[in-house]
Amino acid sequence: MSHLLAVLAATEEELAPLFMPPLAFGGVALAIFAVLGFVVWSYRDVANRHSRKTGGTTGGSADGGHGAGH
Repeated sequence: MSHLLAVLAATEEELAPLFMPPLAFGGVALAIFAVLGFVVWSYRDVANRHSRKTGGTTGGSADGGHGAGH
């Protein structure tokens, strides 16, 4: 049994080194999520800018009831 353990210990390879520190990976992920969060936040009021298209009139659509105006 000790011979098997010696062979396994001799063949164990060293782990591959990282190209940046482990905390840097978290920093990169945090920066990406912050940028994506800003993009989502920038669209926060888009629906209210186009109230004409959401049927704001009570008698039908703004073009006289002819659908979406294709």
